[in-house]
Amino acid sequence: MSNFLSSQFIDIKQEGWVSILKTPVKSRTSFIVGEQTVYSQAAGVFLGVHPDKDDYFEFLYELAHDPSLTIFILSEHLNKQIETVRFQAIQRILLILQNEKLSMNRFIAFMEGERLIPHFQNPENTKKIREAFKLVFERFSDNHSNGLQHPDFRRVAVDIVKWMWNHANEWMNTEDYLVSAPKIVWYGEASKSEAYFLYFLILLKFDVLIFNPAGKNDLLQADKEKAVPVLEFGPGSKEAEPFPKTKPIRRTTVAFRASQEIDRVLHTDDSMLYKPWQFRTYTPAALTLKTTYDELFLLIKEKAFIRPNFEVRNETVWIPNIFAKVSGISKNRREYWDRVQGLSETELSLTVRSYPFSREVRANNLFHYQNSLGRDGLLDPEKMLQGNWWRYKMLPTGLQHGVAHAISRYCAVPKLKRLPHEDEHALQMYLFNQAMDIPLDAVRLLQKFDYAQEVPRIVLFKSEQSGSIFSRSDAALLLLLNEIGIDIVILNPTGQNDIEMYVDEEFYDSHWLEEVSFEQDFREPSLFKKIFKKIF
Repeated sequence: MSNFLSSQFIDIKQEGWVSILKTPVKSRTSFIVGEQTVYSQAAGVFLGVHPDKDDYFEFLYELAHDPSLTIFILSEHLNKQIETVRFQAIQRILLILQNEKLSMNRFIAFMEGERLIPHFQNPENTKKIREAFKLVFERFSDNHSNGLQHPDFRRVAVDIVKWMWNHANEWMNTEDYLVSAPKIVWYGEASKSEAYFLYFLILLKFDVLIFNPAGKNDLLQADKEKAVPVLEFGPGSKEAEPFPKTKPIRRTTVAFRASQEIDRVLHTDDSMLYKPWQFRTYTPAALTLKTTYDELFLLIKEKAFIRPNFEVRNETVWIPNIFAKVSGISKNRREYWDRVQGLSETELSLTVRSYPFSREVRANNLFHYQNSLGRDGLLDPEKMLQGNWWRYKMLPTGLQHGVAHAISRYCAVPKLKRLPHEDEHALQMYLFNQAMDIPLDAVRLLQKFDYAQEVPRIVLFKSEQSGSIFSRSDAALLLLLNEIGIDIVILNPTGQNDIEMYVDEEFYDSHWLEEVSFEQDFREPSLFKKIFKKIF
């Protein structure tokens, strides 16, 4: 059956299948199969969306309204009614099938005995529908280890009979139905029953075009041998949009189409030729590197996509980032300060010199937390974004999703040390509360973060002149920013504890230099250095 099917289809990847569709059946390429003359059939599965979505929907609209074609949008007009007598008849056969294993010929004989297979004035059409009916159920049996005893068969059998009478019977009730029958278009997802019915129509030699903008080939539920050709228009669309009722009002320019095509060919997820903000709708996730002291200052200058282990997979950008503490100070003070000042002089750098730099959130967000949990017991980013309490609604939508996913991961596996008598739930609630109050400076830094490009950084200089102590809320904020992919470097010339009080050292690098200094304040670069760097 597979060879017969594949031999009759046009190659939709090579030929102008639309012109074939418009060609009268008897004017198409023909060949002999057994005693029958078989004509080329326009049948195929079209996955994804053109790079220009407006063009895609305009194409579908014009196809459906082409005056030279009779198009039937089956997905929009599938008749799900069934006569009571016919329904009772098929139930009687299914009951017999449930109690004894029937051969395919006996099953078909029972179907004919109950008059469940249409008969036409043209006996050739009666023969064709009977053969296709038998073939589609043989295919179901072949696709399932327990054949017609599979629990899905009852639903599929009832649906095939129902739609066969409601649609195929009507279209075939002429001398030469291939000439008068409409061209069948299916748009969107197809259930198992719908997939088998589409396969049934293809076996009957109808022209059947299946479009799934999401990029999923539902026909594979029936056509596991992949006999029906497949053409990929482009990447799948995440948002399900209905079949166009009106012609799209926006038109694209030639330059725009060319730009879209360049993006499709050059700016792929793994091309390493990334355009600005290419991943703005993707989810950022940190892959914290373990480095030496010298590597820290080399890697932190590199863009994200240049760093080791950068990867884009399943709409997630894995960002290799730095989380390190440098304790003490070098004997070579000039080298030390050159490195420190180099960290804090970039546009995407935030330098912290007084503490605490965050505030403890006292609000009780338990209700918001519980309402945001998914079935798996973890925070659901979509539920968080839909909450009227979500305080980051002004951010770009992609960034909001990135922050919400980071908060979910950050609360699911807490890296902050527990307080005495604090259980895991209380710790998760503390982290959730703190995540609801990211300081404005940090939010602005996130807004400038183009995930494949320069990585923003937080540089913390902690000395005895820095004021109050490093707080638990400071540590919680740093862990969240680290989860999003931000670089974090803590410089503490005294060598005293700060981040260690709240976070285990397994989660960040710790580097010790030769000396400690208790009276070392942050040294700004000289005016000459600033002017020199600005010029060059």
